[in-house]
Amino acid sequence: MRYDFDRVIDRMGTYSTQWDYAADRFGSADVLPFSISDTDFAVPDEVMDALRARMEHPIFGYTRWNHSDYKGSVAGWFARDGASHVDMDWVVYSPSVIFSAATVIRLVSEPNDAVVTLTPMYDAFYGLIEGNGRELVAVAQASAMDGYGLDWDALEVALARPEAKVMLLTNPHNPTGKVFTAGELARIVELCHANGVFLISDDIHRDMILGETPYTPVTNITREGVALLCSASKTFNTPGLIGSYALIPDDDLRERFLFELKQKNALSSVSILGMTAQMAAYRSCSEYVDELVAYIRGNMQALKDFLAANLPEIRFAVPQGTYLAWMDASGLGLDAAELQRRLVEVGHVGIMSGETYGGAGYLRMNLACSHSKVERGMERMLAGIRS
Repeated sequence: MRYDFDRVIDRMGTYSTQWDYAADRFGSADVLPFSISDTDFAVPDEVMDALRARMEHPIFGYTRWNHSDYKGSVAGWFARDGASHVDMDWVVYSPSVIFSAATVIRLVSEPNDAVVTLTPMYDAFYGLIEGNGRELVAVAQASAMDGYGLDWDALEVALARPEAKVMLLTNPHNPTGKVFTAGELARIVELCHANGVFLISDDIHRDMILGETPYTPVTNITREGVALLCSASKTFNTPGLIGSYALIPDDDLRERFLFELKQKNALSSVSILGMTAQMAAYRSCSEYVDELVAYIRGNMQALKDFLAANLPEIRFAVPQGTYLAWMDASGLGLDAAELQRRLVEVGHVGIMSGETYGGAGYLRMNLACSHSKVERGMERMLAGIRS
């Protein structure tokens, strides 16, 4: 492999959310963390070279994003599969995917309207929906161990509610790792269109495809009543540089989004280093992604084999996507508090409780790290649970 994902990099002392502030999540700093979804991998050399070159220029003034170099890098990245087309005019900058989701929700719905989503779900969605005065309507999404079953009848009922105005999807799905097929996306789109529901798809894990189901952007299915939100940050480990983008095909909605961005929030200037990193990554780092996905797949398989041999009470299957292992620990017969106590206080390992995401009895473990860290984490998990 060209890239060294085995390399262990000390992140302590860098104000890392995952490492320096582990106590915020686990009540103790004395844990090996597998929590927030950034990676422990070095940024690709191509990105570092671009950042160093930009750092050589001693001025970091207000900077524009609305140009073909930035938007063309996004369009080119989506075109790699030979089947997806992104019009550069659809591309708008945003400081984060969550900012984009909150903004679009406010633009296409009113307070007290309902937002339909699939649970378990990314924990930030709870605050995003309820903090903007919308009602959360949940439809269950099964895990990989249960065949990723989705109750389509329940989804149809939820979307048919008069107050339902938005569906918020993640594809690949966080935390289950489900990658929606083109046919499934078409069915979701059909239900949304039939009920006048706007579809927002958070595709930030789009590059992390571990199984046989290919990633399909929802904009391949429809360009009406949809916004696709994404960022290079998860794949290339650049969330601290700030930056994301949205694909909004509807001209009127895109203009209203830009009004919110610039006039209401004064965010017309981009993070220079975030923009530089994204353009370099999307132009030069396809090989990095291929090797990264293979490495993550190996970590997932190692966890699967370890659990089967040592903790068969925990059900786990390698997900179709993301670098997040979603494990069903209900077979241990431990409540969430006791399971976390054993993991944190005895095993000294930080693995997120599924309750954070609406999945009681589950654990979510970030495996975007070295094999050696995964091995240490598994041994600590075993020691804590068997205590």
